[in-house]
Amino acid sequence: MPLAMVGDKFIASEKLDPAYLDYGTFFGDGVYEVLRSYDGKLFGLAEHLARFERSLKEIDIQGIDINTVRQRVLKAFEKFNKPDAKIYFHITRGAGPRDHAAQNLSPRFFLLISECEDFDKQKQKGISVITVPDTRWKRCDIKSLNLLPNVLAKRQAQKRGCGEAVFVDDSGFITEGASSAFFAIFGNVLKTAPLNINILPSITRQFVLDIYANTGLELKEERIKAETAASADELFIAVSSRDIVPVVKFNEIEISTGQPGKFTKLLIKEFAKLAQNK
Repeated sequence: MPLAMVGDKFIASEKLDPAYLDYGTFFGDGVYEVLRSYDGKLFGLAEHLARFERSLKEIDIQGIDINTVRQRVLKAFEKFNKPDAKIYFHITRGAGPRDHAAQNLSPRFFLLISECEDFDKQKQKGISVITVPDTRWKRCDIKSLNLLPNVLAKRQAQKRGCGEAVFVDDSGFITEGASSAFFAIFGNVLKTAPLNINILPSITRQFVLDIYANTGLELKEERIKAETAASADELFIAVSSRDIVPVVKFNEIEISTGQPGKFTKLLIKEFAKLAQNK
């Protein structure tokens, strides 16, 4: 009979809480989403659920009714009853004996809702970022629980007083931030890397592409070298919990005037309009 140890306490395996045997813990075997609300209204729920459903399909977790997930999110949001909330939820393959190829597990759902932090100061002053080598797996288009490289990158950025880490691939091109999409502006041209399997199809990225023309910008979806980004007129990141955040320092190099740029400010205003009306 297997024996488990939790802290200093021995527990017979059959008496273990299934949470200790979750495949998310054993293997990072699951997918997740994060979305937020603005002024009491969930933002981008349909888009997040569509991406979530795709991620489930890509890693072959079956038997999930996406409408049930939707209802759980709505129920949690109603019960939490805060106007500006951040909602995290995930589904893992299930719980059971540690076996890489286990069959017939029952997927497990988890949700956590909290008040969304106030990022107005970051929007007004901007953040600094650093670049780190992109050591992630080759299917970053799947929003999986395998986030150790992201965690290490974030910790490195934090130690250096930065608000984000930006991944750079083996060819020197920026892929994305550790938890964000990355954008650069040169003149009136907005640039961001095109989507592929090495980049998450960011929901906030897509919303930026829905509104950029309202600011007079033109768009080029093309890869950006790290050294090229450092010479941009403006940089910003886009992420669900913070939407658009200006980047004013890149690898300790000041971007333009060292202040959020005019187009980034306009995009922040346009995004706020979108959040109110969507």
